[in-house]
Amino acid sequence: MLYYIFYPLRNLWFGFNVFKYITFRAAMASLTAFLISLAAGPFVIRWLKKMNFGENIRRDHVESLYDMQKHKKGTPTMGGILIILAISVSTLLWADVANQYVLVAMAAFLWLGLVGFSDDYTKVLRKHNQGLAPGMKLLAQVILGSAVALYIIFFTPIPRALTVPFVKGFVLNLGIFYVLFVVLVITSASNAVNLTDGLDGLAIGCTVIAALSYSILSYVTGHFKLSEYLNVFYLPGGGELAVFCAGVAGAGLGFLWFNSHPAEVFMGDTGSLALGGAIGVVAVLIKKELLLFLVGGIFVIEALSVVLQVIWVKTKKRRLFLMSPIHHHFQHLKWSESKITIRFWIVAIVLALLSLSTLKLQ
Repeated sequence: MLYYIFYPLRNLWFGFNVFKYITFRAAMASLTAFLISLAAGPFVIRWLKKMNFGENIRRDHVESLYDMQKHKKGTPTMGGILIILAISVSTLLWADVANQYVLVAMAAFLWLGLVGFSDDYTKVLRKHNQGLAPGMKLLAQVILGSAVALYIIFFTPIPRALTVPFVKGFVLNLGIFYVLFVVLVITSASNAVNLTDGLDGLAIGCTVIAALSYSILSYVTGHFKLSEYLNVFYLPGGGELAVFCAGVAGAGLGFLWFNSHPAEVFMGDTGSLALGGAIGVVAVLIKKELLLFLVGGIFVIEALSVVLQVIWVKTKKRRLFLMSPIHHHFQHLKWSESKITIRFWIVAIVLALLSLSTLKLQ
């Protein structure tokens, strides 16, 4: 919005010309989202406490996990409201709000935020431990993924072919399976972040790292000369997604201020489903879907640990991990919560750097 207000005034004062640059607006979006999170955080936390939106730790689920997590009972959840507020305002202020890709990313983000809020509301306010039926959440994610895929097919120049990281010149045309693939990417990303959100600061820290990576990737994708030089897909207007992703990173850092151990607030499904889905949508829009396996490697490992655990129990009649998702496995090995979180962050940073290296190897 500020772009449309101040950039036209560049003839009155040359300083307004800075609003043309995506790098400037991305930095300001990140800073704005961070400051909004810091400023609004205490008010949101007090409101959540007043509404009795506290975390319910189930003893009947896993006794050993309850012993490790029982001190968190009653901690305000649904803090994703704060994240959604910060990202929405910063994007509205600093991004080109007429850009179709920003609108798609924001629509997906808000849609999944609403789904997550409904799930948290059911679990917390109505004291229903299971939240929304899994089928309902999956249906909402499938509807979103299908809508994004169909929009891309009919209203954008984005190709349905996939590029493979580290493999130059190789593309895979998905044809009629493209819609299914987009649904799979967005649904998997959304649920993977949700599964990772089990320790203080773990999910949001990894999300910040992934968002920063995709902010850089989006900028390169929308920059004609850089995309040509690095031999990556060029998407006119795609650079604006860098502003959105920077806002995600800034809001995440601000939320981490309150979510670091010992957490004062949890994001709940309101935040985790929305953040994961938003990153998945950006990955699809800039044609870096497969790179999500590297950028979001921690999320992939967390989700994969759950899948492997289920398969192992059903086929081998015993557990592969002491508990899944895998961060709980390390808790059972007596690693401290802070040690697990920081080490997972380190791995996430290494994977993000590795993913960015693919830009030169395309």
